[in-house]
Amino acid sequence: MELMLAVALISLLMVIAVPGYTSYVDRARVGTMIADLGAICLDIDKFRLANNGELPDSLADANADGRTDPWGNPYAYTVLEGNANGGARKDKNLNPINSDFDLYSKGKDGLTVSSLVAQMSHDDVIQATNGQFFGLAVDF
Repeated sequence: MELMLAVALISLLMVIAVPGYTSYVDRARVGTMIADLGAICLDIDKFRLANNGELPDSLADANADGRTDPWGNPYAYTVLEGNANGGARKDKNLNPINSDFDLYSKGKDGLTVSSLVAQMSHDDVIQATNGQFFGLAVDF
């Protein structure tokens, strides 16, 4: 009887503790991705300054390739300047969230679509309003 009570108590503590811990770990991963996106934006800005305002065609051109988010997915980068509707990420009003380039992580599920209101994009960590916002797509 005592053993059953001890197992039940440990199980109850696990049910309470595990979700809190995973939530904490996910918040820490989002913080890491925000820092990574900021560093990649700096690399892109350095490239832009050295190349007469031109954006790099890829993260490799800006020496910012090879970085992955905490789930092992590469960061996504799309040049928007000069592209007429070049796959820009869009807010709830279907307005592009950036005018120069999009930079983001596909988040925990590794899935994304261009609209930030879609369920698949809610866990994406994005750079928006040309570098004035960094955070979860659901918070934008």
